Amino acid sequence: MIDLSLLPDSGVSWLDASGQHADIVLSTRIRLARNVEGFAFGARARDGERLRILAHVRDAIHASSGLQQAVLVRVDELPPSDRLLLHERHLVSKELAGLDPQHPVRSGAAVFLGDKLGVMVNEEDHLRLQSLRSGFSLSEAYAAVEGVDAELGMRIPLAFHREFGFLTSCPTNTGTGMRASVLIHLPGLVLTREIGKVLASLQQMGLTYRGLYGEGSEVVGNFFQISNQTTLGRSETDLLDHLDHVVKKVIENEEKARRVLLRDAGYVIEDKLWRAYGTLRYARSLTFDEAMNYLSGVRLAVGLKLISGLGVYTLNKLLIFSQSAHLAYAEGRPLSESEANLARARYVRQVLADEVGM
Repeated sequence: MIDLSLLPDSGVSWLDASGQHADIVLSTRIRLARNVEGFAFGARARDGERLRILAHVRDAIHASSGLQQAVLVRVDELPPSDRLLLHERHLVSKELAGLDPQHPVRSGAAVFLGDKLGVMVNEEDHLRLQSLRSGFSLSEAYAAVEGVDAELGMRIPLAFHREFGFLTSCPTNTGTGMRASVLIHLPGLVLTREIGKVLASLQQMGLTYRGLYGEGSEVVGNFFQISNQTTLGRSETDLLDHLDHVVKKVIENEEKARRVLLRDAGYVIEDKLWRAYGTLRYARSLTFDEAMNYLSGVRLAVGLKLISGLGVYTLNKLLIFSQSAHLAYAEGRPLSESEANLARARYVRQVLADEVGM
């Protein structure tokens, strides 16, 4: 079993609710896709090539300042439960973790984890540099990952084309290789049935949305991951400015929707949200979807100041630590689905009791 205490801040400092608009925006992430010149990309790379790539990256990272103290985790040597745990913490992608039975973990799959920074090795691309920040923090997240990118680029020959930019396994990432995303909670827009128009407008403006864990994941708990679609033909600054402008408008719309709910359906909304809180306080069994949906209601109640004494940081932790791999880690053994449902309810009850009292 992986020792999480060895990871910087146990890999969850991005949950601390310290960024801007932390009650609505859970986190900001910047990822840069890079490939090492002279090696086959993605699935075409052979086992020996992947191991050589890992060795090159390890040497470069140890010589850098931004990730000199980073911890190396060999993902390909971990059991599935540990790989899922890292994925639940947003530290590795589903692909790197090999969670899809049709695409098992690759040889040489690894991640270097620093303070709010990480480098995934041998994912879809040779390198995926990642910066993860609490709240709405695009500038800070990009500044951190840009520094690491520059240092590694001085030590590793990266695949780059003068006309097209950074070359990637998937053509949709070619150019800047950047995916900037914001994980945002939009229950107000969902309850006022305005979410459809907002999501449609995002796509018209060259952005896309996904679920809690990005591409291929479903939307649960009214969390949406909004990110850029374009990487070619525009600079990183342009892409970030555009995303920043659009997300601020979405936040404004969400805040407006919440005011409308209180004005036009105050007692109905209050009843719905208090019922969600009561269920979490006293339920004996909770499925993952149930927990996410009820936590969404409680998070909205805290944002509307209907519930006091409960911090956003606690709600952030509940969102991650009530997932299956984390529950199994806490229990020290694998859990069946029914056992996980019991453990989830027990964990949520205890955290809420500790935070707000009996």
